[in-house]
Amino acid sequence: AIAAGIPVITWDADAPTSKRMAYYGVDDFKGGQRLATEAIAALGTTGKVALMTSLGSYNLQRRLDGVNDVLKQHPGITIVETFDGKEDIVRAGEIIATATNRYPDLDAWISVGGWPIMTRNALEPVDSARTRVFSFDTIPPAPELLKAGKVHTLVGQKYFGWGAEAVRLLYEINAGRMPAEKIIDSGVDVVNRANVDAYLAEW
Repeated sequence: AIAAGIPVITWDADAPTSKRMAYYGVDDFKGGQRLATEAIAALGTTGKVALMTSLGSYNLQRRLDGVNDVLKQHPGITIVETFDGKEDIVRAGEIIATATNRYPDLDAWISVGGWPIMTRNALEPVDSARTRVFSFDTIPPAPELLKAGKVHTLVGQKYFGWGAEAVRLLYEINAGRMPAEKIIDSGVDVVNRANVDAYLAEW
């Protein structure tokens, strides 16, 4: 497409080694940092945490790098294991059930993708009074799980800007007006018990 003179951008997940003209979406490294920062704010500076990702995805690896960047600043936080969910919500549920038995004193789950909160039953084995869940993605049923106390905090992409901003960006490029920066960070939404109702009202 680029060779044919057709403007190309990426959104949601970047492809930085491609010839795309711009990327619009979350800065995944910063998003991972924010997710871990929310966990630290709730846990304090000590605790045992399990991480969940799906290996092989550039954007998820950047989020995981951001999480680890924050956690390594707190030597009292122990990462018991980093699990590969392989982009499979059924596998994610199985991992959570197995790990709950393996690590009964686990203080938190931190997931850089929404697999644990894409179904209503994946978190059933988790004792929410003992283990807090912090996850990326804010799409349903995640907010309802948060309201039910199964999830502590959600960090999500700003979905509502994706379509409009991507089209606007392509229009501007096609008119010869290149963006000032090739990477346009949309920022993130942070959803917790205090603002979940307001978030759902906007949904």
